[in-house]
Amino acid sequence: MTSDAPDGPAPARGSRLPRSGAGSIDGTVTRQPGRRVTVTSPRTEAGQRARPIRRRRDELADQTGVGEVLIRSLIRAQLGLALRVLAVVVVLLGGPPLAFALFPATGRVEIGGVGLPWLLLGVAAFPLLVLLGLVYMRQAERHEREFAELVEP
Repeated sequence: MTSDAPDGPAPARGSRLPRSGAGSIDGTVTRQPGRRVTVTSPRTEAGQRARPIRRRRDELADQTGVGEVLIRSLIRAQLGLALRVLAVVVVLLGGPPLAFALFPATGRVEIGGVGLPWLLLGVAAFPLLVLLGLVYMRQAERHEREFAELVEP
């Protein structure tokens, strides 16, 4: 004759018992009177990694959406820097001729026997352009370095 009563002592009222088939992968269930059931798995990371982790470098190589966003951000940063440097060049090299056209008396000023327009545009412009080029190069390399750190942490 079969009995529907569970083996061992009856569970306390309100205690949690496993459903049929609950337990670890090998089918064992740990039961202790008055305690909860402990379910274990040898694959502790199984639920944590549902899909493989893609590195940002792989995203760039495969030209995925994430890779496109990364490249677009670098290009946007470089373009912004180039436009700022261009604006400074236009002001530094275009400003004096505009001032000389609007105020002709300033164009006739001489310093050491050389006209002010020649001094500003012929002599002073070149060191400024070199300095501006160095600043641009340093900032562009900084953007690239930050991008490389972002791609390969």
